[in-house]
Amino acid sequence: MKTSSAVGVAVAIVVVGGGWYYMSNNAPAPVVPNTQTQTNQNPNGADYSPNGTPTTTQTVSTATVTYGPNGFSPSTVTVKQGDTVTFSATPGADEMWVASDPHPGHQGYDGTTKNQHCAAGYAGPAPFDQCATGMTYSFVFTKAGTWGYHNHGNHADTGTVIVQ
Repeated sequence: MKTSSAVGVAVAIVVVGGGWYYMSNNAPAPVVPNTQTQTNQNPNGADYSPNGTPTTTQTVSTATVTYGPNGFSPSTVTVKQGDTVTFSATPGADEMWVASDPHPGHQGYDGTTKNQHCAAGYAGPAPFDQCATGMTYSFVFTKAGTWGYHNHGNHADTGTVIVQ
């Protein structure tokens, strides 16, 4: 009787210990917001801001979208109002020109067209439009809503930013 009790206790210890070891090594890592200091990089000028006050630096939460041969990944991101989404092209990807839907006008986010908000000297609301090709583009989403976007050079490559 003593042997079977000892075996039972040993089995219980192994099961509990193994379960604890498995859970401690396979638990998901806690989600920590990615924050960074960013300077306004609007194509209309480093000190561009819609209210006329030069933008300096600020700490913001960010989401990153990668553009590659298969389009944007992830194709949908959800951020809070005031967060930044950074779009980065992978080496070897087609040229990237992130722009608000619909193509080709790019007026979905702020109501101005590509020809208006990409013009030199534009001083209106910040457009969700890269206004030229490049490897990276960052945009601070100040308006809540669901915003479709595309690559102006390949408008079949699309995505969505949900701003809460």
